Amino acid sequence: METPEIAFPVITLITHLLEYFAVCLISFSFLHAMIRALRQFLQKRKDVWENLRLYMGKALQLALEFLVAADIIRTVFIEPTRDGIISLGLLIVVRTLLIWSITVEIEGCWPWQLAKNKKG
Repeated sequence: METPEIAFPVITLITHLLEYFAVCLISFSFLHAMIRALRQFLQKRKDVWENLRLYMGKALQLALEFLVAADIIRTVFIEPTRDGIISLGLLIVVRTLLIWSITVEIEGCWPWQLAKNKKG
């Protein structure tokens, strides 16, 4: 299936927007989390650090999902070469491992253990 040449600028724009959104999400979440943490610290709450970790972890997970989506769209529509697909696979593996490690930090267990605990 041949993609029309006019679609490439639109697809490129979409992938760039997803990447910029992910960067903005991380930046604004970090700023918002720090302001929240400072406010909670001044209120002498004991769970300030835990709340900061949870908030930032969830923001990072969401941003990584947007980055994975941008990479998939770029590879499928713009550069569907063997090297592009291999690079995409490696990026997805690395980002999935990052998401899992963040989940372990937030939840204290592996994602599949979390699902099992919610069922039972």
